[in-house]
Amino acid sequence: MSYNENLKGLNGWLVLVGIALVIFPIRLGYLSGPLFYNMFTDGSFEYLTTPGTESYHPLWKPLLIFEASYNALLFISSLVLAYLFGTKHYLFPKGYSVFLFLPVVILPLDLYLASLIPMGEDPFDPATLKEMVRSVIAALIWIPYMFVSKRVKATFVEGKSQKNTIESGQETN
Repeated sequence: MSYNENLKGLNGWLVLVGIALVIFPIRLGYLSGPLFYNMFTDGSFEYLTTPGTESYHPLWKPLLIFEASYNALLFISSLVLAYLFGTKHYLFPKGYSVFLFLPVVILPLDLYLASLIPMGEDPFDPATLKEMVRSVIAALIWIPYMFVSKRVKATFVEGKSQKNTIESGQETN
């Protein structure tokens, strides 16, 4: 067996990535699902977004729609990434890197927009800050790993055309 063949496969540190891809949609659904479902079904959304109500602010509607859409995008993306991971598709490392980078950009933007709404609560609560730190640490660890790791390069090759593989100077089996 060649050195490259020993590296090929969902082993090593990729096991942690696989576990994270299984846990992420479950965790997101558990934490965000009930929150957004209740918000859009119990009248909270209308109360916050209807002019004349006590808690109305013009930024509530775009902020809440943005947050719900972003969470839906994360959920769907995590399922697509889990599929790409399981099939060892060559697009997985790039897709996963984007998936990890988005929260690093979106969370501070979301917090800034939320801070513009006078609501009595500090949007920079410990849970939110913890989530931001978690996102930054994950991005700092896994994005470079996706682009530098020999195991990643040897594993995620499915779906890549023979022409692209030859042009990039890699051998094919």
